[in-house]
Amino acid sequence: MASPQTLSEAERRVVASWAADCAERVVALFEAEAPADGRPRDAIARARAFARGELSAADEIRRRFVAGRAAGEVDSPAAVAAARSATQAAAVAHMGAHALGAAAYAAKAAGLAAPHRPGTVDDEVRWQLEHMTDEARSALRRLPPLGENSAGPLGPGLLSSGILATIIRAIQADLARPDRPASPN
Repeated sequence: MASPQTLSEAERRVVASWAADCAERVVALFEAEAPADGRPRDAIARARAFARGELSAADEIRRRFVAGRAAGEVDSPAAVAAARSATQAAAVAHMGAHALGAAAYAAKAAGLAAPHRPGTVDDEVRWQLEHMTDEARSALRRLPPLGENSAGPLGPGLLSSGILATIIRAIQADLARPDRPASPN
């Protein structure tokens, strides 16, 4: 039996686009430190290609960790988080819950890049929610709440503690609101 964090392939294609949007907003933080390393941007492009149906889930499952290795080659926490956001976006082909990881790492990266602006993380989450389509919102609503299912990224691990958990819980709380309008995209 598949994990409820997987989502259907059609749903993963929908949320991959949103995850790529989230990661793309912060990839420049990585590129500022490692301008010659295209792995995170390539991961975002692959997430978009998967969303368009141009790449198979099987191929992307095999390549999903490439951008993650780039995170180990930069020093600033913001650049590391930006690379991890791209990695999570690429991993949506494998499991839909990684879309929330892409969003959480993107918001974390934005916050780390602007420590003098305490509202930056909240602003980034607000942008993410405002740019989520109705289809993506519907798919992400099917995911279990953070910490309630151990068979995937929303189980125990990096996403379930600290700022990443706070961000994911904020997104999931917004998703639970039936009156929340989606973006006009």
